[in-house]
Amino acid sequence: MSQEKAIVERLRDRRDLTPEELHVLLTAEDCRTLKETAREVADGVYGKRIFIRGLIEISNHCKNDCLYCGIRRSQAGVKRYRLSEEEILSACEKGYRLGFRTFVMQGGEDGWFDDERTERIVRSIREKYSDCAITLSLGERSRESYQRLYDAGANRYLLRHETADKGHYESLHPKEMSYDHRMRCLQDLKEIGYQVGCGFMVGSPGQSEATLYEDLQFIRRFEPQMVGIGPFIAAQGTPFEKEENGSVERTVRLLAIIRLLQPRVLLPATTALGTLDPLGREKGILAGANVVMPNLSPVEHRKDYSLYDNKICTGDEAAECRNCTEYKMRAIGYETVVDRGDYRSE
Repeated sequence: MSQEKAIVERLRDRRDLTPEELHVLLTAEDCRTLKETAREVADGVYGKRIFIRGLIEISNHCKNDCLYCGIRRSQAGVKRYRLSEEEILSACEKGYRLGFRTFVMQGGEDGWFDDERTERIVRSIREKYSDCAITLSLGERSRESYQRLYDAGANRYLLRHETADKGHYESLHPKEMSYDHRMRCLQDLKEIGYQVGCGFMVGSPGQSEATLYEDLQFIRRFEPQMVGIGPFIAAQGTPFEKEENGSVERTVRLLAIIRLLQPRVLLPATTALGTLDPLGREKGILAGANVVMPNLSPVEHRKDYSLYDNKICTGDEAAECRNCTEYKMRAIGYETVVDRGDYRSE
């Protein structure tokens, strides 16, 4: 039995791995067994079904100044926008007609979307689309805010932890942002009752195998319902603009590892994967991912929500995104389904 196969079998059985085993899986010349085993595990839980989420990028205003982000507060040349409540509801209406049963409202930490306004939008979506899931990805908020939005009808919340190493976190963020507060937010969300998503960039400046190991151990302990990871992509005008992009291959291997650590997790194949590799999202699906998020945002604003350079699908209409995604998934033996795609607990 090869070393890789033995490690993968142990990982599948005990849902944990050592730093040494992680090193082997990240550096082995061929990790076919890892990816194939992760895909088998995903199929065993969710079948050959890929869940689609309708992504609505509601604002590119952000109070934060994260060193890696293309819409950071101090970023020059960004054409700032906010979607109106009417535009958000219109995107949901269009998405519903196209078969989306999860809407993901994502944006920078924009004070204009205060509790009152955001609660009103969430409540309107919930009243109109009672059979749909509502996912929010709006950054750090107070526990009271998270509770209000949950009570209004939100089901899920995505908040990438970015890194589980405090020193590494501080190297990626300005001094006013706190690692401890980020972790507190994730705990608050879980205690309130959300299906919670965390995640990190692969290949972010300063990342090492040791910090990646801490990320995986955090995911194992926290047991999120969703994990979003994608390769770091440098954005022009940020302090990290000259840094090397993350690796698609390493990202795919980490997707597979996460699937084996958390067999039931909802695991997106991200746009960032498709940006660095035309087949990136397909490679992610074949390594255990089971979620894709086509864009429902108004086309005229998509290029302005540029967290990194050369983002794909900024010019496609929602129907084109939906049809393209369905075609790509069918080509590798999977079907996109009209389904909320909730986390399946044991």
